[in-house]
Amino acid sequence: MRARYPDAEGYVERDGVRIFYEIFGSGEPTVLFLPTWSYGYSRFWKAQVPYLARHGRVITFDGRGNGRSSRPDGAAAYGDAEFAADALAVLDAVGCEQAYLVSFSRGARWCLLLAAEHPERVRGAVFIDHALPLPPGAPVRDAAIHAFDEPSALADGWGKWNRHYWLDHYADFVEWFAHQIFSEQHSTKQIEDAIGWALETTPETLISTITTADKTSTVQAVRELASRIQCPVLVLHGDEDAIVSHARGQTLADITGGRLVTIRGGGHAPQARDPVKVNLLLRDFTAPEPPRTLTWTRAQRRAKRALYISSPIGLGHAQRDAAIAAELRALRPDLQIDWLAQHPVTLALEQRGERIHPASALLASESRHIESESAEHDLHCFQALRRMDEILVANYMLFHDVVNEEDYDLWIGDEAWELDYFLHENPEEKRAAFVWMTDFVGYLPMADGGAHEAFLTSDYNAEMIEHVERFPRLRDRAIFVGNPDDIVPDAFGQDLPPIRAWTEQHFDFSGYITGFDPAAFADRTALREALGYRPDEQVCIVTVGGSGVGGHLLRRVIAAFPEAKRQVPALRMIVVTGPRIDTAEFEQADGLEVRAYVHELYRHLAACDLAVVQGGLSTCMELTANQRPFLYFPLRHHFEQNFHVRRRLERYGAGRCMTFETSTPEVIATAIAEEIGRSVHYRPVETDGAARAAARIAELI
Repeated sequence: MRARYPDAEGYVERDGVRIFYEIFGSGEPTVLFLPTWSYGYSRFWKAQVPYLARHGRVITFDGRGNGRSSRPDGAAAYGDAEFAADALAVLDAVGCEQAYLVSFSRGARWCLLLAAEHPERVRGAVFIDHALPLPPGAPVRDAAIHAFDEPSALADGWGKWNRHYWLDHYADFVEWFAHQIFSEQHSTKQIEDAIGWALETTPETLISTITTADKTSTVQAVRELASRIQCPVLVLHGDEDAIVSHARGQTLADITGGRLVTIRGGGHAPQARDPVKVNLLLRDFTAPEPPRTLTWTRAQRRAKRALYISSPIGLGHAQRDAAIAAELRALRPDLQIDWLAQHPVTLALEQRGERIHPASALLASESRHIESESAEHDLHCFQALRRMDEILVANYMLFHDVVNEEDYDLWIGDEAWELDYFLHENPEEKRAAFVWMTDFVGYLPMADGGAHEAFLTSDYNAEMIEHVERFPRLRDRAIFVGNPDDIVPDAFGQDLPPIRAWTEQHFDFSGYITGFDPAAFADRTALREALGYRPDEQVCIVTVGGSGVGGHLLRRVIAAFPEAKRQVPALRMIVVTGPRIDTAEFEQADGLEVRAYVHELYRHLAACDLAVVQGGLSTCMELTANQRPFLYFPLRHHFEQNFHVRRRLERYGAGRCMTFETSTPEVIATAIAEEIGRSVHYRPVETDGAARAAARIAELI
């Protein structure tokens, strides 16, 4: 799922070649992201588009040879003048008189032509790791390029830059080249993206782009064009670019009088690998003049304020976070708490009277992404998180704008992955105390993922470990919502430390946080009467949380109801779909109710005779705290539910784990009959977790 979809899209046609474009946002300035080499297409800019589209109009288009645009035959169709003419045609089609141009790698060629030959259309030009033929070159690579058309026995390194090798071993070349683009460590997702985009075109197309003679093919021609540029110029270049020498970036900046920004340690595509820094540089370059009047409040006159970022994946975060906030206010009555959160968390917070920051409406939906990644009771959670990369960038950039426009003393992130990750990638952006909270630590591979998934999870864990140990000052408090014994007995990966030992070294432990005191429900008879449940009925609550992933489980349990009712005549089943699943999809029946929402569901769970749930931690621990029997069905491939949550529930001796694949309606009905009303004796769940977490947080204010 994309972080932002276009507000409009279309295509222009030139000489039978269709060029597809997309428009995001409105107003000024207008930023035109130019295509790069036909190895990829406009999705190369996915980390930039949502941010800049909140500050003006953004236009992207797929360059000829990839994406949705045509793939014409012949080298003449891929000349620099053709790409430049495509850009002008797109600007004309969308009614744009003048734009900032942003180019990457080979796209610098048509950016150069447009800025030099059509200055009236260009307000400014950005060159990211440009591939213009300027000195000094890279001797090893240049030697390989000179032999491009000749059969080569070299199958390593730049020897793969050869038309014959592309025709015979295209997939191998594509993979090798992606690794050259992203030479930085821990770039597995960016490499996968680049490979996928390159495989959408053909080696014949790429050969056509290389063999054409162009206006920008010689050093003299490039120098002449660059010297004619009159608009402001920004040059970004990584000093560890494995494709184009960093010195070439300096040369272009010198000729144009532009500003050079060096990404020290950066590779060839910083817009993908270091998106926050690139986004901020682009915003500064394209931003209008600042307002003439500003208001600044002296530090001692500022109110105490905290910004609380609560994960939208599961409603349980909302309840525990609200409980922490209440305890925090008791300790710091003068503290104002604003919430940056998404649906459905915002619903739960609003009902508690919490203040939702208006910018919350602009967050890209993580819940909707998770739903789009799910299949029949199957969610490959780790891979879904990896594919949420552009959403996380977009949401971090929104957070960045909020905290740069308003003063906050404290940031609290409950599994706000984007906040923790990009602060560690950009430590200079930290400007308030930061609290990080989570109820699990460590990505773990699923068995059927094989060696590759084990490598990926280990790589992600290694990057997190490097972040924390290099910048221990970033997390002023790291709080594990649970206890040391809840942690899985695994290592982060080969040659990486044990998860428990590392977590104990780097986290405080709050104990679990339910957000309520089970003692309040000790009189279940009174509670059931208050909730409208009769003494002669056996109540089964079926709930799958707020993410919308649980529709298949609900259907399976509903299909089990007739047989369960036969075995348990007093059965009353209440199915809670959550706000993201339409109740109209399910039929009601005598003794079976389907509801979209139940206020204070945890009270109903405390009153029920049995619950049927997914394997999510929050609901399972609420049932554990209230000593209620329950069946739980971990989602297939959901590493957290299958490893971290299950480990914790086994430690508490809580619940009966079921396998969705083998649980027919008949099996579920029998399990309901066996478990409903059963007396259970789980390990007690602590009730002071929110107070303990708040006490540690309050020390920072």
